[in-house]
Amino acid sequence: RRRPDIRAAEARLHEATARVGVATANLFPSIGLSASFGSQAVDRGDLFGSSAEAWSLGLNLLQPIFRGGSLRAQKRAAEAGLDQAAADYRTTVLTAFQNVADSLRALELDAEELLAQSDALDASSSSLELVNVQFREGASSQLQLLDSSRQYQQARIAFVQARANRLSDTAALYVALGGGLVDDDRIGLVDTQPITN
Repeated sequence: RRRPDIRAAEARLHEATARVGVATANLFPSIGLSASFGSQAVDRGDLFGSSAEAWSLGLNLLQPIFRGGSLRAQKRAAEAGLDQAAADYRTTVLTAFQNVADSLRALELDAEELLAQSDALDASSSSLELVNVQFREGASSQLQLLDSSRQYQQARIAFVQARANRLSDTAALYVALGGGLVDDDRIGLVDTQPITN
């Protein structure tokens, strides 16, 4: 219920429900009660005396006799509007659930990709260290060292891109939830570890 689209759809549903209630109430007679108090006297001098006080009480009944057909049509239109608002609300809620499910799945895939890229980065780092040692000892060429360094940099870029994708999909989950989770760190969605390689 924190998502603005769900709250807006819910407000439209409440409005449509109220319109049905108003249209239904218009089908029934309207009863009014009125009262008035004043002064009434034949002579001006008696106008403000206690004998000149006048009370009036009235009751009126208004029956929609000649508008019954149009009022019933208005009620049917209001009920159709309610059905439409209810369908829109259901669609909005289902879309919200789908957005959350898609975001959670994307985070799951991101975690797998981040782990794979982390392993690749570790492997390329170890390879670079090995080639560097071999180069210093004269067992490998400068071309091999440059190639190993290039592979390491590519693995580092892929790892950073995987982290960026995870953070982007975490933000998408926050949006899908309508503002985030209560305790993000507790469930481990946000990786707060710095890049060390």
